[in-house]
Amino acid sequence: MGYWVFVVLLGLVALGVDGYPAEDLILRLPGQPKVGFRQFAGYVNVDEKKGRSLFYYFAEAEEHPEKKPLTLWMSGGPGCASVGGAFTQSGPFQPKGDGRGVRKNKSSWNKASNLLFVDSPAGAGWSYSNTTSDYNTGDASTANDMYLFLLRWYEKFPEFKSRDLFLTGESYAGHFAPPLAIVLLNHNKHSTGFKFNIKGVALGNPLLKIDRDIPSIYLYFWSHGLISDEIGLAIKNHCDFDVFTFTSPHNVTNECNNAIDEANNVVGNYIETYDVIVDICYPAIAQQQLRLGKSATKISLGVDACLNAELTFYFNLPEVQHAFHANRTSLPYNWVFCSTDVLNYSSTDPDTNILPLVKTIVQNGIPFWLFSGDQDSIVPLTGSRTIIRELAQDLKFKVTVPYGAWFYKGQVGGWATEYGNLLTFATVRGGGHFVAFTQPERALLLFQSFVSGKRLPNTTYPPIV
Repeated sequence: MGYWVFVVLLGLVALGVDGYPAEDLILRLPGQPKVGFRQFAGYVNVDEKKGRSLFYYFAEAEEHPEKKPLTLWMSGGPGCASVGGAFTQSGPFQPKGDGRGVRKNKSSWNKASNLLFVDSPAGAGWSYSNTTSDYNTGDASTANDMYLFLLRWYEKFPEFKSRDLFLTGESYAGHFAPPLAIVLLNHNKHSTGFKFNIKGVALGNPLLKIDRDIPSIYLYFWSHGLISDEIGLAIKNHCDFDVFTFTSPHNVTNECNNAIDEANNVVGNYIETYDVIVDICYPAIAQQQLRLGKSATKISLGVDACLNAELTFYFNLPEVQHAFHANRTSLPYNWVFCSTDVLNYSSTDPDTNILPLVKTIVQNGIPFWLFSGDQDSIVPLTGSRTIIRELAQDLKFKVTVPYGAWFYKGQVGGWATEYGNLLTFATVRGGGHFVAFTQPERALLLFQSFVSGKRLPNTTYPPIV
């Protein structure tokens, strides 16, 4: 009997015991090192009539997966592939510099949990629909599709029905996770059978309330010396962010719009706004290196700034898509991290205030964590900390952990505070918009604290030695 035949048969025997889907088992990704946990990937149909299917990637916990919770991760955008986030941030692997293999992520979140990544909505990553109008979507339909996905994913993996479930994500996932949590809570309220075992929601640098998050961008620009006093004052004096929208025109005065445009051009043309201290990767140069079989790696402050380019190259290799059981309909476009051509997302949904949903989540006794990389200028901590404080005041929560530093390996990992034993705000020192990418070790400690129900270590200042 050949080696691979034996491996397949052995896997099928194991699958028959625990009920996992044999057809979704990943035997091994191209260029992947050996690991002791299993991976699965494939599609879940959320609308058979319209042919709408969401692609997922699932990685078991490294050790004792039967004892670990399930964590759902959602990337933002809207239209960014969550599976892309798995392979650049919190998942078990990251692409090698030449884009032709993967290496182990030493700070993978599957050290603490089983991990589920879903490309959502249809049009993101390898998720698709056979009905073109499905690509016209928004927050409500995205939440409902993810609800249907979870119900049907549990049919593939029934042992997780009773497992603790954590909802996580970043950026525009601030508009994905809270609406999903509300849908799941409504299901639980009306269901006489199965109920989702939601144990917490954690979001990194999330968009939650536009009239707080948007002005904080320009305060951040100015406070970090990225724009002049003149531009900063023009925005302060002429912009009314209470009427700010994502649609054009952004505001009521030309002076405001001109100042915002100038600020965005000054900053966006020269630095990486998702992390103002990491050097930028030039995609055209990186892609040329990869096509030549060379490494595109560009190390900046300990991270590979060209990781996205390497992943894009890797995910478009036919053998990689085959190993993932992906792109089953031969989509007429290449895999990209964030969809800009396929998806037509609502232009008004980003203006929605999500805080009432977060309030309901917390009132149901579900912990809510907002963690913020302090080098992010897209959704900066300056707005996020204000949002959490105002929400705590609305809930009449008292401070249960005073604002203070938390520590990792004897150094400050960030700062944190907690309200009412349910609402936590934490910064990650040196973290960008994609916290687990720029500060993987600190992000892992934060995640471990979240899923274990523990507070971050030393959130009050220890004595100076």
